[in-house]
Amino acid sequence: MMPLISSTSMLQAARQQQYAVGAFNVHTLEMLQAVVEAAEETRSPLIIQSTVGTVKHLGPDYIAAAARVAADRTGLPIALHLDHCTDFDLIVKCIRAGYTSVMIDASMHPYEENAARTSKVMEVAEAAGVNVEAELGKVGGVEDDIIVDERDALLADPNECKAFIERTGVHTLAPAIGTAHGIYKGEPNIDFDRIAKIAELVEAPLVLHGGSGIPAEQVKRAVSLGMAKMNVATELRIAFSDAIKDVFAAHPDENDPRKYMVPAKAAVKRLAIEKMQLCGCVGKA
Repeated sequence: MMPLISSTSMLQAARQQQYAVGAFNVHTLEMLQAVVEAAEETRSPLIIQSTVGTVKHLGPDYIAAAARVAADRTGLPIALHLDHCTDFDLIVKCIRAGYTSVMIDASMHPYEENAARTSKVMEVAEAAGVNVEAELGKVGGVEDDIIVDERDALLADPNECKAFIERTGVHTLAPAIGTAHGIYKGEPNIDFDRIAKIAELVEAPLVLHGGSGIPAEQVKRAVSLGMAKMNVATELRIAFSDAIKDVFAAHPDENDPRKYMVPAKAAVKRLAIEKMQLCGCVGKA
């Protein structure tokens, strides 16, 4: 039995060797299978992610069971991550269900409060051998129910990042560096100097949030500077949904879910492989 693993060692290796691990938000069994098959085909380490909304929709135990089957079948290093959670009780529930990585997002609170809430999660997670991700500054756009006004999307302060990690011991950090959740209206304005400064001061793997639609050269540059995990959510949802819409456009009376889920799954798999190649994690499993 190959168990799900904590993403800590996986991400530390990525940071040291200057590649990133693709972290994919999935909302259905087919989406989960698609990213797993992509990882298997490319021999890539994998982080399967679910948002709070998806956890409430499907149940953490169902998601964890499916992810465990994936790890067991493939023998790949796979972690299961709870994305952007503000609720301590739900984090505990997911850890109990078998999640091996959790994100406490207290970035909407003042620094002190963010550090205190992160430290509280660290106590529980450390005992369970689970990776913890925190966010500093605010990433723009919408993440489930967390809305950040574009102008308020405050960027992370490099010295604060260092102090925050020293104080909380958090394993991975998502600093706000100019990316946004969702699809960009224009060209993303990524602050590469800021990534470099943060990476200089902290050894922890850094996380690139808002990975959907960032131009390839910009992703590669961010990864070379220390971003060891790249989150992809919106683009996967669009690929999945568009494939289903195409089937219904051609066959409006189709009522066999397999007939539209198979092409939807294939679309997600293709996109996941592209993202893994972009991250540089192909063959790193």
